[in-house]
Amino acid sequence: MAQIELLLPKMGESVAEATITNWLKKPGDTIQEDEAVVEISTDKVDSEVPSPVSGKLVKQIAAVDDVVRVGSVIAIIETEEEEKELLSGAYTEVAKDVAEETELSGAIPGVEHISSAQMRHNDERPHETGRFYSPLVRSIAAQEGISAEDLNAIPGTGLDGRVTKEDIIAYIRSAEKRKSDSSLHAERTEPIGISHRDAKVNESVNLIQPSSGDEIIEMDRMRRLIAEHMVMSKKTSPHVTSFIEADVTNIVKWREKTKIAFETREGEKLTYTPIFIQAVAKAIKDMPMINVSVDGNRIIKKRDINIGMATALPSGNLIVPVIKNADQLNLLGLSLSVNDLASRARNNKLKPDEVANGTFTITNIGTFGNIMGVPIINQPQVAILAIGAIQKKPAVIETEFGDVIAIRHKIFLSMSYDHRVVDGALGGMFLKRVSDYLEGWNINSKI
Repeated sequence: MAQIELLLPKMGESVAEATITNWLKKPGDTIQEDEAVVEISTDKVDSEVPSPVSGKLVKQIAAVDDVVRVGSVIAIIETEEEEKELLSGAYTEVAKDVAEETELSGAIPGVEHISSAQMRHNDERPHETGRFYSPLVRSIAAQEGISAEDLNAIPGTGLDGRVTKEDIIAYIRSAEKRKSDSSLHAERTEPIGISHRDAKVNESVNLIQPSSGDEIIEMDRMRRLIAEHMVMSKKTSPHVTSFIEADVTNIVKWREKTKIAFETREGEKLTYTPIFIQAVAKAIKDMPMINVSVDGNRIIKKRDINIGMATALPSGNLIVPVIKNADQLNLLGLSLSVNDLASRARNNKLKPDEVANGTFTITNIGTFGNIMGVPIINQPQVAILAIGAIQKKPAVIETEFGDVIAIRHKIFLSMSYDHRVVDGALGGMFLKRVSDYLEGWNINSKI
């Protein structure tokens, strides 16, 4: 008999940790090799962790809602095979990668050194009372103004009596109900549901009293992450937005005469998105200072041009798959990459690396019939381009015989940028350069 440590596998260069969202197997269950044992969620995508061996799940080391470091032990699996090394194959590689990253982290500014002992404790630390709380529980407690004494009094239903997300949310709801009930018997000179003490303790919380018949919908994890990311972006970067209207008549005509042959040959739809991505990639090569990130007082100029494309999911959430080295792909390569990433995004099949390391983002709001918008920067990038709907409009066209009015296909482009490092001149010139590439499209282009 041998016991194998199930490690949280490496999930991409930029992914250092994941949250345990659901155990698919419980202690005592039989597991087949490559069978999914636990569901995890990173700040990028959701995925499953398979078992490297066949055997029986002996122990769950991490509980639901725990945030676990890559390379940490999350479970113990007992196998019928003879004793052998606990870490083998891909798992040895995980441990090696984590060890190397840990050694390097001490020399990288802004990266905290993490010891192997810390990683094996699943990024948890004891509270002042000696009781362990996951980072998620600690975060909720801090946001809701829950004291250490109150937190310690919450009964835990998790592994080894730990407080889970559900436990602390139930406590908060119970406290709000008690407060609401007591308010019915007290005179108030303030608006119902808000007191000076409440406002001070919960400065970031909107105390809204639902009316009769209102539906209360809890945000899922992805929506909470999106909300936090958007608020953080607005707090981090002073946003400025520039607008321009481009004439894309040549692109529309070219696509109309090309799309059927393209779909017949490639079995894929030909959309406008790869054309926009190509124009942005060209403009970035011309003006690389739009392809940067900010680290304190340092500007990090990115070598690679990795274009993210915001993609709406069936759940109503949003994800941004990234086309790596977009400037090195031709229009065919961009088209196939766009379709592949968009399809797998909607089916939750993306890998963590495919939503990481973007340097510039495009969001196509024209898909929803919007003509323009003011997008929020996708940190740590410094610019994002919103593409509106293509509309037929009367326009003045200059010809050798004089000006004429003609029906043209027009589109609004709006770009938000970080005014800490991108001034109006660079932002405006970059947006104009993208427009120039679109308007100068060769109607005889081949794909």
